[in-house]
Amino acid sequence: MTVQQSSPTSRHAATGSFPGYSADAGLDLPDLTPRLEREITDRLVSRDLDAWATTAARVGHCTKPIRLRGHSQTIDATTGEVLGSYFSDEEPLGVLHVRCGNRRAADCPSCSRIYAADTFHLIRAGVVGGKGVPDTVPENPLVFATLTAPSFGPVHGTRNGRRCRPYRAKDEADRCPHGRSTVCHATHADGDPMLGQPLCGDCYDYPSHLVWQWWAPELWRRFTIALRRALARALGISANRLAQVATVQFAKVGEYQLRGLIHFHALVRVDGKATDNESHAPAPAGITAALLSTAIETAAASVWFDAPPLFGGDLVRRLRFGRQVDARPVRDAHRTDDPDTQLEAEQVAGYLAKYATKSATDSTDAASPHLHRLRATIAQTVDRQRTEAAATDQAMAGHPYALLGKWAHMLGFRGHFSSKSRRYSVTLGRLRRARARFQRRLATATREGRTLDVRDLDDFLTDDDTETTLVVGQWTYAGSGWETDGDAELARAAAARAREHAQWRAAQPRKKTN
Repeated sequence: MTVQQSSPTSRHAATGSFPGYSADAGLDLPDLTPRLEREITDRLVSRDLDAWATTAARVGHCTKPIRLRGHSQTIDATTGEVLGSYFSDEEPLGVLHVRCGNRRAADCPSCSRIYAADTFHLIRAGVVGGKGVPDTVPENPLVFATLTAPSFGPVHGTRNGRRCRPYRAKDEADRCPHGRSTVCHATHADGDPMLGQPLCGDCYDYPSHLVWQWWAPELWRRFTIALRRALARALGISANRLAQVATVQFAKVGEYQLRGLIHFHALVRVDGKATDNESHAPAPAGITAALLSTAIETAAASVWFDAPPLFGGDLVRRLRFGRQVDARPVRDAHRTDDPDTQLEAEQVAGYLAKYATKSATDSTDAASPHLHRLRATIAQTVDRQRTEAAATDQAMAGHPYALLGKWAHMLGFRGHFSSKSRRYSVTLGRLRRARARFQRRLATATREGRTLDVRDLDDFLTDDDTETTLVVGQWTYAGSGWETDGDAELARAAAARAREHAQWRAAQPRKKTN
Protein backbone atom coordinates (compact mmCIF):
# COMPACT_ATOMS: atom_id res chain seq x y z
CA MET A 1 0.00 0.00 0.00
CA THR A 2 1.57 3.27 -1.13
CA VAL A 3 0.63 6.49 0.63
CA GLN A 4 1.63 9.94 -0.50
CA GLN A 5 0.15 13.37 -1.03
CA SER A 6 -0.30 13.46 -4.79
CA SER A 7 -2.15 15.49 -7.37
CA PRO A 8 -5.23 13.82 -8.89
CA THR A 9 -4.79 15.97 -12.02
CA SER A 10 -1.26 14.78 -12.71
CA ARG A 11 -2.16 11.21 -11.82
CA HIS A 12 -5.03 11.11 -14.30
CA ALA A 13 -2.84 12.48 -17.08
CA ALA A 14 -1.64 8.96 -17.71
CA THR A 15 -3.37 6.92 -20.40
CA GLY A 16 -3.91 3.29 -21.20
CA SER A 17 -4.83 2.02 -17.75
CA PHE A 18 -6.20 3.44 -14.55
CA PRO A 19 -3.46 5.70 -13.16
CA GLY A 20 -4.23 4.58 -9.62
CA TYR A 21 -2.63 1.21 -10.38
CA SER A 22 0.77 2.71 -11.17
CA ALA A 23 3.52 2.30 -8.62
CA ASP A 24 4.09 6.04 -8.16
CA ALA A 25 0.45 6.93 -7.50
CA GLY A 26 -0.28 6.88 -3.80
CA LEU A 27 -3.44 7.56 -1.88
CA ASP A 28 -4.46 11.19 -1.46
CA LEU A 29 -4.04 12.18 2.19
CA PRO A 30 -3.92 15.98 2.25
CA ASP A 31 -3.90 18.21 5.34
CA LEU A 32 -2.87 15.56 7.82
CA THR A 33 -2.20 16.56 11.40
CA PRO A 34 1.01 15.31 13.05
CA ARG A 35 -1.05 12.84 15.10
CA LEU A 36 -2.72 11.39 12.01
CA GLU A 37 0.62 11.12 10.21
CA ARG A 38 2.05 9.22 13.17
CA GLU A 39 -0.95 6.85 13.34
CA ILE A 40 -0.84 6.16 9.60
CA THR A 41 2.91 5.52 9.73
CA ASP A 42 2.45 3.16 12.66
CA ARG A 43 -0.15 1.23 10.68
CA LEU A 44 2.03 0.98 7.57
CA VAL A 45 4.95 -0.50 9.50
CA SER A 46 2.83 -2.70 11.77
CA ARG A 47 2.98 -6.48 11.59
CA ASP A 48 -0.75 -6.77 11.00
CA LEU A 49 -0.85 -4.37 8.01
CA ASP A 50 -1.87 -7.19 5.66
CA ALA A 51 -4.59 -8.33 8.07
CA TRP A 52 -5.90 -4.76 8.36
CA ALA A 53 -5.79 -4.22 4.58
CA THR A 54 -7.68 -7.49 4.00
CA THR A 55 -10.33 -6.55 6.54
CA ALA A 56 -10.68 -3.03 5.14
CA ALA A 57 -11.11 -4.41 1.63
CA ARG A 58 -13.80 -6.86 2.78
CA VAL A 59 -15.94 -3.99 4.15
CA GLY A 60 -15.30 -1.83 1.10
CA HIS A 61 -13.07 0.54 3.08
CA CYS A 62 -15.97 1.62 5.26
CA THR A 63 -14.92 4.54 7.46
CA LYS A 64 -16.62 3.33 10.64
CA PRO A 65 -17.34 -0.42 10.47
CA ILE A 66 -19.25 -2.28 13.18
CA ARG A 67 -17.20 -4.84 15.13
CA LEU A 68 -18.92 -8.06 16.22
CA ARG A 69 -17.84 -11.12 18.18
CA GLY A 70 -19.56 -14.47 17.99
CA HIS A 71 -20.19 -17.47 15.79
CA SER A 72 -22.73 -18.93 13.39
CA GLN A 73 -23.65 -22.29 11.91
CA THR A 74 -25.13 -23.15 8.52
CA ILE A 75 -27.72 -25.89 8.94
CA ASP A 76 -29.63 -27.97 6.41
CA ALA A 77 -33.26 -27.00 7.01
CA THR A 78 -34.47 -30.45 5.98
CA THR A 79 -32.13 -32.83 7.80
CA GLY A 80 -30.74 -30.60 10.55
CA GLU A 81 -27.19 -31.42 9.46
CA VAL A 82 -24.56 -28.77 10.28
CA LEU A 83 -23.03 -27.83 6.94
CA GLY A 84 -20.49 -25.32 8.21
CA SER A 85 -19.40 -23.19 11.12
CA TYR A 86 -17.96 -19.70 11.38
CA PHE A 87 -16.15 -18.05 14.31
CA SER A 88 -15.26 -14.35 14.42
CA ASP A 89 -11.89 -15.06 16.02
CA GLU A 90 -10.86 -16.66 12.71
CA GLU A 91 -10.94 -13.22 11.08
CA PRO A 92 -7.58 -11.56 10.29
CA LEU A 93 -8.04 -9.05 13.12
CA GLY A 94 -9.81 -11.51 15.45
CA VAL A 95 -13.20 -9.84 15.16
CA LEU A 96 -15.86 -9.57 12.46
CA HIS A 97 -16.12 -6.18 10.74
CA VAL A 98 -19.33 -5.26 8.87
CA ARG A 99 -20.24 -2.10 7.00
CA CYS A 100 -21.76 0.77 8.98
CA GLY A 101 -24.36 1.32 6.23
CA ASN A 102 -24.47 5.10 6.78
CA ARG A 103 -26.16 6.91 3.88
CA ARG A 104 -24.38 10.25 4.51
CA ALA A 105 -21.38 10.88 2.27
CA ALA A 106 -19.79 13.10 4.94
CA ASP A 107 -19.78 10.21 7.43
CA CYS A 108 -18.86 7.25 5.19
CA PRO A 109 -18.15 7.78 1.47
CA SER A 110 -18.01 4.05 0.82
CA CYS A 111 -21.38 3.08 2.32
CA SER A 112 -23.10 6.20 1.01
CA ARG A 113 -21.94 5.29 -2.48
CA ILE A 114 -23.75 1.96 -2.24
CA TYR A 115 -26.83 3.71 -0.85
CA ALA A 116 -26.76 6.18 -3.76
CA ALA A 117 -26.41 3.33 -6.26
CA ASP A 118 -29.35 1.47 -4.71
CA THR A 119 -31.43 4.64 -4.70
CA PHE A 120 -30.53 5.31 -8.33
CA HIS A 121 -31.69 1.85 -9.41
CA LEU A 122 -34.81 2.13 -7.26
CA ILE A 123 -35.75 5.46 -8.86
CA ARG A 124 -34.69 4.43 -12.37
CA ALA A 125 -36.77 1.25 -12.24
CA GLY A 126 -39.88 3.35 -11.62
CA VAL A 127 -39.09 5.42 -14.71
CA VAL A 128 -37.90 2.96 -17.35
CA GLY A 129 -38.82 -0.43 -15.85
CA GLY A 130 -36.68 -3.33 -14.71
CA LYS A 131 -35.98 -4.77 -11.26
CA GLY A 132 -39.40 -6.37 -11.26
CA VAL A 133 -41.15 -3.33 -12.78
CA PRO A 134 -42.69 -4.02 -16.23
CA ASP A 135 -41.14 -2.26 -19.23
CA THR A 136 -44.57 -0.74 -20.00
CA VAL A 137 -44.30 1.68 -17.05
CA PRO A 138 -42.62 4.41 -19.18
CA GLU A 139 -45.95 4.85 -20.95
CA ASN A 140 -47.58 6.15 -17.76
CA PRO A 141 -47.63 9.92 -17.03
CA LEU A 142 -44.50 11.01 -15.16
CA VAL A 143 -43.71 14.46 -13.73
CA PHE A 144 -40.60 15.85 -12.03
CA ALA A 145 -41.80 18.17 -9.27
CA THR A 146 -39.99 20.54 -6.92
CA LEU A 147 -41.72 21.94 -3.82
CA THR A 148 -39.94 24.74 -1.96
CA ALA A 149 -40.28 26.54 1.34
CA PRO A 150 -41.82 30.01 1.65
CA SER A 151 -39.79 33.14 2.40
CA PHE A 152 -39.02 34.06 5.99
CA GLY A 153 -37.08 37.14 5.00
CA PRO A 154 -35.14 38.34 1.91
CA VAL A 155 -31.81 36.57 1.32
CA HIS A 156 -28.99 37.01 -1.17
CA GLY A 157 -29.21 34.79 -4.29
CA THR A 158 -27.71 34.25 -7.74
CA ARG A 159 -30.97 35.15 -9.59
CA ASN A 160 -29.73 33.36 -12.76
CA GLY A 161 -26.87 35.81 -13.25
CA ARG A 162 -28.95 38.94 -12.63
CA ARG A 163 -28.47 41.46 -9.86
CA CYS A 164 -29.51 40.17 -6.44
CA ARG A 165 -32.31 42.50 -5.28
CA PRO A 166 -32.10 45.72 -7.32
CA TYR A 167 -35.62 46.85 -6.53
CA ARG A 168 -37.87 47.08 -3.51
CA ALA A 169 -41.61 46.69 -3.20
CA LYS A 170 -43.69 49.85 -3.53
CA ASP A 171 -44.71 49.69 0.14
CA GLU A 172 -41.18 48.83 1.32
CA ALA A 173 -38.75 51.37 2.73
CA ASP A 174 -35.19 51.82 1.50
CA ARG A 175 -33.96 50.52 4.82
CA CYS A 176 -35.37 48.06 7.32
CA PRO A 177 -36.21 49.04 10.93
CA HIS A 178 -32.66 48.03 11.88
CA GLY A 179 -31.10 50.44 9.40
CA ARG A 180 -29.99 47.89 6.80
CA SER A 181 -30.61 48.28 3.08
CA THR A 182 -33.54 46.39 1.57
CA VAL A 183 -31.89 46.23 -1.87
CA CYS A 184 -28.71 44.59 -3.21
CA HIS A 185 -27.27 45.54 -6.59
CA ALA A 186 -24.51 42.89 -6.53
CA THR A 187 -24.41 39.97 -8.96
CA HIS A 188 -23.52 36.97 -6.80
CA ALA A 189 -21.62 34.09 -8.37
CA ASP A 190 -21.71 30.47 -7.22
CA GLY A 191 -19.58 30.07 -4.11
CA ASP A 192 -20.14 33.62 -2.90
CA PRO A 193 -20.30 33.46 0.93
CA MET A 194 -23.17 35.97 0.85
CA LEU A 195 -25.47 33.49 -0.88
CA GLY A 196 -28.28 32.40 1.42
CA GLN A 197 -27.53 35.10 3.99
CA PRO A 198 -30.43 37.38 5.01
CA LEU A 199 -30.25 41.02 4.03
CA CYS A 200 -31.02 41.66 7.68
CA GLY A 201 -30.59 38.90 10.21
CA ASP A 202 -32.64 40.78 12.80
CA CYS A 203 -35.62 40.99 10.42
CA TYR A 204 -35.39 37.33 9.38
CA ASP A 205 -38.06 35.18 11.03
CA TYR A 206 -35.90 32.41 12.52
CA PRO A 207 -38.62 30.87 14.76
CA SER A 208 -40.99 30.48 11.77
CA HIS A 209 -38.11 29.07 9.68
CA LEU A 210 -37.55 26.49 12.42
CA VAL A 211 -41.24 25.60 12.75
CA TRP A 212 -41.67 25.16 8.99
CA GLN A 213 -38.61 22.92 8.85
CA TRP A 214 -39.92 20.78 11.70
CA TRP A 215 -43.33 20.25 10.10
CA ALA A 216 -42.18 19.94 6.45
CA PRO A 217 -42.79 16.13 6.51
CA GLU A 218 -46.39 16.78 7.59
CA LEU A 219 -46.84 19.24 4.71
CA TRP A 220 -45.55 16.59 2.29
CA ARG A 221 -47.98 14.00 3.70
CA ARG A 222 -50.87 16.40 3.24
CA PHE A 223 -49.65 17.22 -0.25
CA THR A 224 -49.90 13.56 -1.31
CA ILE A 225 -53.49 13.45 -0.02
CA ALA A 226 -54.37 16.71 -1.76
CA LEU A 227 -52.83 15.46 -5.00
CA ARG A 228 -55.05 12.39 -5.07
CA ARG A 229 -58.08 14.57 -4.43
CA ALA A 230 -57.05 16.98 -7.23
CA LEU A 231 -56.73 14.09 -9.68
CA ALA A 232 -60.13 12.74 -8.63
CA ARG A 233 -61.72 16.12 -9.29
CA ALA A 234 -60.03 16.29 -12.70
CA LEU A 235 -61.55 12.90 -13.54
CA GLY A 236 -64.96 13.92 -12.23
CA ILE A 237 -65.08 11.26 -9.53
CA SER A 238 -64.94 11.26 -5.74
CA ALA A 239 -61.62 10.87 -3.94
CA ASN A 240 -62.83 7.56 -2.50
CA ARG A 241 -63.29 6.14 -6.00
CA LEU A 242 -59.87 7.18 -7.31
CA ALA A 243 -58.24 3.94 -6.14
CA GLN A 244 -60.67 2.02 -8.36
CA VAL A 245 -59.33 3.91 -11.38
CA ALA A 246 -55.76 5.04 -10.74
CA THR A 247 -52.99 5.20 -8.14
CA VAL A 248 -50.39 7.90 -7.48
CA GLN A 249 -46.82 6.67 -7.03
CA PHE A 250 -43.76 8.76 -6.18
CA ALA A 251 -40.08 8.76 -5.25
CA LYS A 252 -39.01 11.79 -3.22
CA VAL A 253 -35.73 13.21 -1.85
CA GLY A 254 -34.99 16.30 0.24
CA GLU A 255 -32.33 18.91 -0.48
CA TYR A 256 -31.09 21.81 1.60
CA GLN A 257 -31.12 25.24 0.04
CA LEU A 258 -28.32 27.66 0.88
CA ARG A 259 -30.66 29.47 3.26
CA GLY A 260 -30.87 26.23 5.28
CA LEU A 261 -34.42 25.27 4.35
CA ILE A 262 -35.33 21.88 2.95
CA HIS A 263 -37.16 21.51 -0.33
CA PHE A 264 -38.45 18.38 -1.99
CA HIS A 265 -37.72 16.90 -5.42
CA ALA A 266 -40.04 14.12 -6.52
CA LEU A 267 -40.85 11.93 -9.47
CA VAL A 268 -44.62 11.51 -9.51
CA ARG A 269 -46.28 8.85 -11.66
CA VAL A 270 -49.88 7.80 -12.22
CA ASP A 271 -50.63 4.09 -12.71
CA GLY A 272 -53.86 2.30 -13.34
CA LYS A 273 -55.80 0.43 -10.68
CA ALA A 274 -53.56 -1.88 -8.67
CA THR A 275 -54.53 -5.54 -8.43
CA ASP A 276 -53.00 -8.59 -6.81
CA ASN A 277 -51.40 -9.57 -10.11
CA GLU A 278 -50.51 -6.13 -11.49
CA SER A 279 -49.30 -3.07 -9.56
CA HIS A 280 -48.05 -1.01 -12.52
CA ALA A 281 -51.07 -1.07 -14.81
CA PRO A 282 -51.47 1.46 -17.64
CA ALA A 283 -52.84 4.81 -16.51
CA PRO A 284 -56.43 5.77 -17.42
CA ALA A 285 -56.72 7.49 -20.79
CA GLY A 286 -58.03 10.67 -19.19
CA ILE A 287 -54.84 11.31 -17.19
CA THR A 288 -51.93 12.90 -19.05
CA ALA A 289 -48.60 14.26 -17.85
CA ALA A 290 -49.89 17.80 -18.42
CA LEU A 291 -52.95 17.08 -16.27
CA LEU A 292 -50.73 15.58 -13.58
CA SER A 293 -48.50 18.69 -13.61
CA THR A 294 -51.54 20.92 -13.10
CA ALA A 295 -52.82 18.70 -10.29
CA ILE A 296 -49.43 18.88 -8.53
CA GLU A 297 -49.38 22.68 -8.72
CA THR A 298 -52.96 22.86 -7.46
CA ALA A 299 -52.31 20.48 -4.58
CA ALA A 300 -49.11 22.25 -3.50
CA ALA A 301 -50.92 25.61 -3.42
CA SER A 302 -53.83 24.26 -1.38
CA VAL A 303 -51.92 22.48 1.38
CA TRP A 304 -51.63 24.12 4.80
CA PHE A 305 -51.00 23.13 8.41
CA ASP A 306 -51.49 25.07 11.66
CA ALA A 307 -48.34 24.33 13.66
CA PRO A 308 -48.59 24.31 17.47
CA PRO A 309 -46.70 27.03 19.38
CA LEU A 310 -43.06 26.49 20.23
CA PHE A 311 -43.65 27.43 23.87
CA GLY A 312 -46.10 29.29 26.07
CA GLY A 313 -47.07 32.65 24.68
CA ASP A 314 -45.90 31.78 21.17
CA LEU A 315 -48.25 32.05 18.18
CA VAL A 316 -49.89 29.37 16.02
CA ARG A 317 -48.37 29.52 12.52
CA ARG A 318 -50.17 28.51 9.35
CA LEU A 319 -47.57 26.74 7.22
CA ARG A 320 -47.62 26.36 3.45
CA PHE A 321 -45.25 25.48 0.63
CA GLY A 322 -43.54 28.32 -1.19
CA ARG A 323 -44.95 29.88 -4.34
CA GLN A 324 -42.10 28.47 -6.45
CA VAL A 325 -43.55 25.09 -7.47
CA ASP A 326 -42.04 23.45 -10.54
CA ALA A 327 -43.88 20.50 -12.12
CA ARG A 328 -42.69 19.35 -15.55
CA PRO A 329 -43.41 16.19 -17.56
CA VAL A 330 -40.14 14.28 -17.74
CA ARG A 331 -40.35 13.16 -21.35
CA ASP A 332 -41.78 16.38 -22.80
CA ALA A 333 -39.86 19.06 -20.89
CA HIS A 334 -36.37 20.58 -20.98
CA ARG A 335 -33.78 21.20 -18.28
CA THR A 336 -33.74 24.60 -16.61
CA ASP A 337 -29.92 24.78 -16.72
CA ASP A 338 -29.83 23.87 -20.43
CA PRO A 339 -33.08 24.75 -22.26
CA ASP A 340 -31.89 23.02 -25.43
CA THR A 341 -31.53 19.66 -23.65
CA GLN A 342 -34.47 17.40 -22.95
CA LEU A 343 -35.13 16.32 -19.38
CA GLU A 344 -34.04 12.67 -19.43
CA ALA A 345 -35.35 10.06 -17.01
CA GLU A 346 -31.93 8.69 -16.04
CA GLN A 347 -30.63 12.21 -15.43
CA VAL A 348 -33.43 12.83 -12.98
CA ALA A 349 -32.80 9.47 -11.27
CA GLY A 350 -29.11 10.30 -10.83
CA TYR A 351 -29.97 13.76 -9.55
CA LEU A 352 -32.33 12.41 -6.90
CA ALA A 353 -29.93 9.62 -5.88
CA LYS A 354 -27.15 12.15 -5.32
CA TYR A 355 -29.21 14.19 -2.89
CA ALA A 356 -30.38 11.08 -1.05
CA THR A 357 -26.87 10.82 0.49
CA LYS A 358 -26.62 14.46 1.55
CA SER A 359 -27.05 16.00 4.98
CA ALA A 360 -27.16 19.55 6.29
CA THR A 361 -23.37 19.67 6.58
CA ASP A 362 -22.91 18.44 2.99
CA SER A 363 -25.23 20.97 1.36
CA THR A 364 -24.66 24.06 3.47
CA ASP A 365 -21.74 26.08 4.82
CA ALA A 366 -21.12 25.10 8.44
CA ALA A 367 -19.48 28.50 9.05
CA SER A 368 -22.48 30.45 7.75
CA PRO A 369 -23.53 33.17 10.24
CA HIS A 370 -27.14 32.62 9.15
CA LEU A 371 -27.06 28.91 9.97
CA HIS A 372 -25.14 29.57 13.17
CA ARG A 373 -27.98 31.85 14.25
CA LEU A 374 -30.55 29.21 13.29
CA ARG A 375 -28.78 26.64 15.46
CA ALA A 376 -28.65 29.17 18.29
CA THR A 377 -32.41 29.69 17.89
CA ILE A 378 -32.93 25.94 18.19
CA ALA A 379 -30.80 25.79 21.34
CA GLN A 380 -32.61 28.76 22.93
CA THR A 381 -35.99 27.24 22.05
CA VAL A 382 -35.08 23.88 23.57
CA ASP A 383 -33.82 25.55 26.76
CA ARG A 384 -37.02 27.55 27.11
CA GLN A 385 -39.19 24.49 26.52
CA ARG A 386 -37.33 22.54 29.20
CA THR A 387 -37.55 25.44 31.64
CA GLU A 388 -41.30 25.71 31.13
CA ALA A 389 -41.76 21.95 31.47
CA ALA A 390 -39.82 21.93 34.74
CA ALA A 391 -41.78 24.91 36.10
CA THR A 392 -45.12 23.27 35.35
CA ASP A 393 -43.97 19.79 36.33
CA GLN A 394 -44.87 18.44 32.87
CA ALA A 395 -42.93 15.78 30.99
CA MET A 396 -41.25 16.86 27.76
CA ALA A 397 -42.18 13.53 26.16
CA GLY A 398 -45.61 14.83 25.19
CA HIS A 399 -44.37 18.13 23.78
CA PRO A 400 -44.80 18.47 19.97
CA TYR A 401 -41.17 19.65 19.74
CA ALA A 402 -39.77 17.24 22.33
CA LEU A 403 -37.00 15.95 20.02
CA LEU A 404 -36.06 19.30 18.52
CA GLY A 405 -32.61 19.30 20.14
CA LYS A 406 -31.87 15.86 18.69
CA TRP A 407 -32.34 17.24 15.17
CA ALA A 408 -30.34 20.45 15.60
CA HIS A 409 -27.56 19.03 13.42
CA MET A 410 -30.15 18.68 10.63
CA LEU A 411 -31.30 22.28 11.16
CA GLY A 412 -34.59 21.06 12.57
CA PHE A 413 -35.57 18.74 9.69
CA ARG A 414 -36.64 15.35 11.03
CA GLY A 415 -38.01 13.64 7.92
CA HIS A 416 -36.59 11.04 5.58
CA PHE A 417 -34.23 12.34 2.92
CA SER A 418 -35.31 9.58 0.58
CA SER A 419 -38.73 7.94 0.49
CA LYS A 420 -41.17 6.44 -1.98
CA SER A 421 -44.70 5.19 -2.22
CA ARG A 422 -45.27 1.48 -1.76
CA ARG A 423 -45.70 0.50 -5.40
CA TYR A 424 -43.40 3.02 -7.10
CA SER A 425 -40.74 0.37 -7.80
CA VAL A 426 -38.48 -2.17 -6.14
CA THR A 427 -37.58 -1.64 -2.47
CA LEU A 428 -34.16 -1.01 -0.98
CA GLY A 429 -34.60 -4.17 1.07
CA ARG A 430 -34.99 -6.34 -2.04
CA LEU A 431 -31.95 -4.70 -3.64
CA ARG A 432 -29.87 -5.39 -0.54
CA ARG A 433 -31.05 -8.99 -0.32
CA ALA A 434 -30.23 -9.43 -4.02
CA ARG A 435 -26.71 -8.12 -3.44
CA ALA A 436 -26.20 -10.46 -0.48
CA ARG A 437 -27.57 -13.36 -2.53
CA PHE A 438 -25.18 -12.51 -5.38
CA GLN A 439 -22.20 -12.34 -3.03
CA ARG A 440 -23.04 -15.73 -1.52
CA ARG A 441 -23.38 -17.35 -4.94
CA LEU A 442 -20.19 -15.69 -6.16
CA ALA A 443 -18.28 -16.94 -3.12
CA THR A 444 -19.61 -20.46 -3.68
CA ALA A 445 -18.73 -20.37 -7.38
CA THR A 446 -15.22 -19.12 -6.62
CA ARG A 447 -14.70 -21.80 -4.02
CA GLU A 448 -15.87 -24.49 -6.46
CA GLY A 449 -13.79 -23.09 -9.33
CA ARG A 450 -16.67 -22.36 -11.69
CA THR A 451 -18.08 -19.30 -13.45
CA LEU A 452 -21.24 -17.68 -12.08
CA ASP A 453 -23.92 -17.02 -14.69
CA VAL A 454 -25.25 -13.48 -14.11
CA ARG A 455 -27.05 -12.96 -17.41
CA ASP A 456 -30.39 -12.86 -15.64
CA LEU A 457 -29.76 -10.40 -12.81
CA ASP A 458 -33.47 -10.21 -11.96
CA ASP A 459 -33.10 -13.77 -10.69
CA PHE A 460 -31.24 -12.38 -7.67
CA LEU A 461 -34.21 -10.11 -6.89
CA THR A 462 -36.59 -13.03 -6.52
CA ASP A 463 -37.19 -13.77 -2.86
CA ASP A 464 -36.73 -17.50 -2.50
CA ASP A 465 -39.28 -19.03 -0.15
CA THR A 466 -37.74 -22.48 -0.58
CA GLU A 467 -34.38 -21.87 1.11
CA THR A 468 -32.84 -25.21 2.05
CA THR A 469 -30.36 -23.85 4.60
CA LEU A 470 -30.57 -21.81 7.78
CA VAL A 471 -27.88 -19.64 9.33
CA VAL A 472 -28.08 -19.56 13.13
CA GLY A 473 -25.69 -17.32 15.02
CA GLN A 474 -24.95 -15.60 18.30
CA TRP A 475 -23.32 -12.18 18.18
CA THR A 476 -22.29 -9.45 20.60
CA TYR A 477 -21.42 -5.86 19.83
CA ALA A 478 -17.69 -5.18 20.21
CA GLY A 479 -17.55 -1.55 19.10
CA SER A 480 -17.64 0.79 16.14
CA GLY A 481 -14.88 2.20 13.99
CA TRP A 482 -11.24 1.40 13.39
CA GLU A 483 -8.58 1.23 16.06
CA THR A 484 -7.29 4.77 15.31
CA ASP A 485 -8.33 7.85 13.37
CA GLY A 486 -5.36 7.16 11.11
CA ASP A 487 -6.93 3.85 10.09
CA ALA A 488 -10.18 5.69 9.29
CA GLU A 489 -8.29 8.18 7.10
CA LEU A 490 -6.57 5.34 5.23
CA ALA A 491 -9.95 3.67 4.66
CA ARG A 492 -11.46 6.96 3.48
CA ALA A 493 -8.59 7.54 1.02
CA ALA A 494 -8.81 3.97 -0.31
CA ALA A 495 -12.56 4.38 -0.81
CA ALA A 496 -11.89 7.58 -2.75
CA ARG A 497 -9.40 5.72 -4.96
CA ALA A 498 -11.99 3.00 -5.62
CA ARG A 499 -14.51 5.69 -6.53
CA GLU A 500 -11.99 7.29 -8.92
CA HIS A 501 -11.42 3.93 -10.55
CA ALA A 502 -15.15 3.40 -11.03
CA GLN A 503 -15.49 6.87 -12.57
CA TRP A 504 -12.47 6.29 -14.81
CA ARG A 505 -13.84 2.94 -15.95
CA ALA A 506 -17.25 4.46 -16.72
CA ALA A 507 -15.57 7.13 -18.86
CA GLN A 508 -13.69 4.61 -21.01
CA PRO A 509 -15.14 3.90 -24.47
CA ARG A 510 -16.89 0.57 -24.62
CA LYS A 511 -15.57 -2.06 -26.99
CA LYS A 512 -17.90 -3.02 -29.78
CA THR A 513 -19.05 -6.61 -29.83
CA ASN A 514 -20.21 -8.53 -32.85
